[in-house]
Amino acid sequence: MSHKNKLTPVFTAVLCLVTFSAFISNAASAEPLKIGMSFQELNNPYFVTMKQALMDAAATIGATVIVTDARHDVSKQVSDVEDMIQKKVDILLINPTDSVGIQSAVKSAHAAGVVTVAVDAHAEGPVDSFVGSKNFDAGEIACTYLAKNLGGKGDVAILDGIAVVPILDRVRGCKKALSTFPGIKIVTTQNGKQERDQALTVTENILQANHKLKGIFSVNDTGSMGALSAIEASGRDIKLVSVDGAPEAITAIQKKNSKFIATAAQYPRDQVRLALAIALAKKWGANVPASVPVDVKLVDKDNAKTFRW
Repeated sequence: MSHKNKLTPVFTAVLCLVTFSAFISNAASAEPLKIGMSFQELNNPYFVTMKQALMDAAATIGATVIVTDARHDVSKQVSDVEDMIQKKVDILLINPTDSVGIQSAVKSAHAAGVVTVAVDAHAEGPVDSFVGSKNFDAGEIACTYLAKNLGGKGDVAILDGIAVVPILDRVRGCKKALSTFPGIKIVTTQNGKQERDQALTVTENILQANHKLKGIFSVNDTGSMGALSAIEASGRDIKLVSVDGAPEAITAIQKKNSKFIATAAQYPRDQVRLALAIALAKKWGANVPASVPVDVKLVDKDNAKTFRW
């Protein structure tokens, strides 16, 4: 394992072995484990996929699961976590809607002896580990692809989202990539809130105000689908790239003459499985890494047919 705690195949195998061995040795005498997972939202295929993977993984070890949806309300998420602590969860997996705002809940979980792992977005406070995609890389590879497809020149817009670390990192990665192309100009950055309807309206406004626009980077695929609708309705030749790898986005990329040219795909199933494995290993006495970055993959028309979450 590198100094950055990158999860290698060898470490993955060892972690799984430790987790499995610990489970076997504890299963006979221990009460069924209780796992809590608090999502920032569940109105998104990415997190729905993550939830299903968690339920499937938990079923294999006979654990019970409590799942809550913060709906992007940090006060609700804090309350949800406090309620899980009262229900005596053994493990808390948290996907924060506000990395800083959730700190009090993380502290409460730590004080109660609950093993806590942040998933997809980091959380402030004494978490035991963090498992998340390389979001900076995702923004960088998506926007490099966009710039090259524009021939290294043209006006570009960024469709931003909520102010959590993964989204901020994607935008930073995109801006870094675009800065290496002198002919590319970022003409506006606006918040589509990662929602289809909001992104549609925001993109329509962007198109009306920027008649020379050639490309758009969306911070997630749900927002990108709204942006794509606006682009198609305009009849203009504007290229779109995004982040996530959602099935609907992958389908759109495959269409003939699609304006949606690529997405930097993530792996929600892998993230939550790793998070659960690390939490189990920690609970049963193993040393675990402070963070586990998960690779992303650029998906374009050439490899979209074979990509699956």
